[in-house]
Amino acid sequence: MSQQKKVIYLDHAATTYVDPRVIEVMQPYWVEIFGNPSSLYEAGRAAKAAITASRVTVAEILGCDPSEIIFEGSGTESDNHAIIGAAWANKSRGNHLITSAIEHHAVLESCEFLERQGFEVTYLPVDQDGLVSLTELAKALRPETILVSVMFANNEIGTIQPIAEIANLVKSKNPQILVHTDACQAAGYFDLKVDQLGVDLLTLNGSKIYGPKGTGVLYVKKGTALSNLVHGGGQENKRRAGTENVAGIVGLAKALSLIQAERVTEVARLTILRDYLIESLLKLPKVLLNGHLTKRLPNNVNVSILDVEGESLLLALDELGVAVSTGSACTSGNLEPSHVILALGRQLEAAHGSLRFSLGHCNTKEDLDFVLDKLPPIIEQLRKISPVRL
Repeated sequence: MSQQKKVIYLDHAATTYVDPRVIEVMQPYWVEIFGNPSSLYEAGRAAKAAITASRVTVAEILGCDPSEIIFEGSGTESDNHAIIGAAWANKSRGNHLITSAIEHHAVLESCEFLERQGFEVTYLPVDQDGLVSLTELAKALRPETILVSVMFANNEIGTIQPIAEIANLVKSKNPQILVHTDACQAAGYFDLKVDQLGVDLLTLNGSKIYGPKGTGVLYVKKGTALSNLVHGGGQENKRRAGTENVAGIVGLAKALSLIQAERVTEVARLTILRDYLIESLLKLPKVLLNGHLTKRLPNNVNVSILDVEGESLLLALDELGVAVSTGSACTSGNLEPSHVILALGRQLEAAHGSLRFSLGHCNTKEDLDFVLDKLPPIIEQLRKISPVRL
């Protein structure tokens, strides 16, 4: 009988498992309380009440009014709604948007879509640690600027942006300019009070916080002009049409409540593991850390391992039951380096050899020791048989 392979999941930035406590509260809404929330009979009213309670829960965590919460179908949809919806609704005031060069593709491709419609977009550079410069942001602001979108924490390198300072700078120049932040990666590790962050729009999703996939939130500050992307009904205060995913909404609210309640203890635990992994990896030859050493998510470690292809490392680790992510995506035989790693000023070799380890609730020091034991011989072997030539 073959021995069962050890499984170590180190890709929580891609997605998380669903917390059993979240599954428990979702269960009734698949079979027992299945009514359409727009229906007036009892089954519909019960579903509507569950959505209302979930909206209150999320609003309390964000420190806002429940009417300012829109439940979306994903973090990507929320980003699209924030950026495209804000641009369409405010185009009479201007046609210029500002974002950073290291945003998630949900933001970057929304901006590219708007550029094809005649809007102008400034993509702010970042420094070698992945931080946006407030000086460069100030220079980029124009009279026709209507929106600034900068992510709270980067999904690849974990660098944390000074969102409150960014919002304060923008509002000091022109209070009418809207500020949006994608906080999907940051939701489990930071206070999300929107008044302290100073933002008008904020994106969250369930799949990064041990909640269900296919769920998202968009906070929209009262008075913010925002066009709809989805039309057809009056759901979500006439902001997003379509019969609501009641089980998903209930699960998202529960997941956000749990992760916020437990975040202080978990941040402390993960930071110790993160720093141990960084210190250990940097002892290996030709290994570079990507992102800020300390201003980074407590669960994120991203390194470039030179003279090795990231895809090869990922597959070799997968054979051992270790799941990690790489900055390169192999599609149809074309290896595309990470736009985030390149934006740090790294060479192509470093972008192709990047690996992301993102820790989660179930990871232990023993997991990391297993990886640190297996990784060096893999690197040595790959450097011998398949040196990177770019």
